[in-house]
Amino acid sequence: MGKRQRNTQPQARSHKETNEQKLHNIANELLLTERAYVNRLDLLDQVFYCKLLEEANRGSFPAEMVNKIFSNISSINAFHSKFLLPELEKRMQEWETTPRIGDILQKLAPFLKMYGEYVKGFDNAMELVKNMTERIPQFKSVVEEIQKQKICGSLTLQHHMLEPVQRIPRYEMLLKDYLRKLPSDSPDWNDAKKSLEIISTAASHSNSAIRKMENLKKLLEIYEMLGEEEDIVNPSNELIKEGQILKLAARNTSAQERYLFLFNNMLLYCVPRFSLVGSKFTVRTRVGIDGMKIVETHNEEYPHTFQVSGKERTLELQASSEQDKEEWIKALQETIDAFHQRHETFRNAIAKDNDLHSEVSTAELGKRAPRWIRDNEVTMCMKCKESFNALTRRRHHCRACGHVVCWKCSDYKAQLEYDGGKLSKVCKDCYQIISGFTDSEEKKRKGILEIESAEVSGNSVVCSFLQYMEKSKPWQKAWCVIPKQDPLVLYMYGAPQDVRAQATIPLLGYVVDDMPRSADLPHSFKLTQSKSVHSFAADSEELKQKWLKIIFLAVTGETPDGLSEHPATLDDHPEPKRKSEC
Repeated sequence: MGKRQRNTQPQARSHKETNEQKLHNIANELLLTERAYVNRLDLLDQVFYCKLLEEANRGSFPAEMVNKIFSNISSINAFHSKFLLPELEKRMQEWETTPRIGDILQKLAPFLKMYGEYVKGFDNAMELVKNMTERIPQFKSVVEEIQKQKICGSLTLQHHMLEPVQRIPRYEMLLKDYLRKLPSDSPDWNDAKKSLEIISTAASHSNSAIRKMENLKKLLEIYEMLGEEEDIVNPSNELIKEGQILKLAARNTSAQERYLFLFNNMLLYCVPRFSLVGSKFTVRTRVGIDGMKIVETHNEEYPHTFQVSGKERTLELQASSEQDKEEWIKALQETIDAFHQRHETFRNAIAKDNDLHSEVSTAELGKRAPRWIRDNEVTMCMKCKESFNALTRRRHHCRACGHVVCWKCSDYKAQLEYDGGKLSKVCKDCYQIISGFTDSEEKKRKGILEIESAEVSGNSVVCSFLQYMEKSKPWQKAWCVIPKQDPLVLYMYGAPQDVRAQATIPLLGYVVDDMPRSADLPHSFKLTQSKSVHSFAADSEELKQKWLKIIFLAVTGETPDGLSEHPATLDDHPEPKRKSEC
């Protein structure tokens, strides 16, 4: 009995010490993880960011793109390295007399707005990294060189960029654990509780970004599995379900092995590719969710079958079991329902907006300023219904009707009376009404873009390769053509055999500057109009002068009637033909 009584008090003291030790361990873990986090911030800010800015300042790519990728990482790094980490270091040294962390973390609250800005731009930043890595060799080279360093730990830039997004949920987790161990009468209780409330709100936004990042990672994996041939890596795409399936042949009902990827807006029907390396599947058909129907079928010889009927194709599929069949039907039907619900909401929003705000009537188009639909009121183009994203399909407003449309649907200009007859960006529908073009006439007007470069070049006023730069973007090689049938417009192709022009420049009204940009580009010239700046460089002074002769006429609205019937190229002279020219 006496032994039991003697053992009780040491056990109580041991339990109390253990709880205090747990609180100390949590605080110490916060300090250790903060040190590691500051190292990661320094890697992003002082290494990746600075090195890429140095390369941008050499003219390899716009510095603005680098700033968009790293957002306010320098401010976040400064706060943690110069304030929060030193405060935690000092507190752990004083833990014996001041065992608390809630008061320090509560000071974090005003700075959480910095994280809000970083998380808000995170999706766009990841997409920019992907696109610039694919398209700009200098960007890719700098990033890969840094990723080889030991400090990167064999992890990618994208992985390190996720660190600030993950950090706030980490604070939340440690604080919750700390509060569970903290006595309710502790002097640190109120501060710790307030800190948790504030941090939890910010963590919900970070968790959303983490889920989006995980979805993007999965999309990248699928992109590689499909041989990098399907353009699926887009924040608006969401993987719903994937798995093996059998397809019943139409003629002999034999079963063939297939693989399905179900997204929120499409179904990819794939054939396995038997390869030890590289892609695993070939996409046979892409079936849109819009208009898709699911029908349960019954086949005595082949059980567990169902039919997917879409605008593009109808598929007779066989699942591995009745449960697998039910899961596929359920996933497909729910995806279809969600798709229609999103589009119905979109249509209702437009209808409601039309009720609340009178639209410009057809008769008033161009004569009265429209009410612009706000950017945040729509997620997809109001004409072609394609989803918007930050890089390849951005929002534009039609100046005639006020609708939010993508660049493809706003690639038109018309004179608007309410704006003093100025040429303004409008959608296709408004362009046809204001200009009086019929749909068939519009096709004729746009048809030159669809004509093969070789055909246009063979009937041109002048054509050759030129180096081209728009504003501060990198120089790139372009096959440039001014066709006889459209002598006031310069068409640019990626190569002489391309079937579609990449861009056009209506030359009328441009100012020509024929002074060379630098000693490195002695045969360069520049076209400017308002904020538009287009720079070109020829391989020789002779070729430059041939282009300028035609362009000087075009910018004043004159056509080169007096020129030869043959395109103006160096072929007109007895010099050897050069590859860079027609």
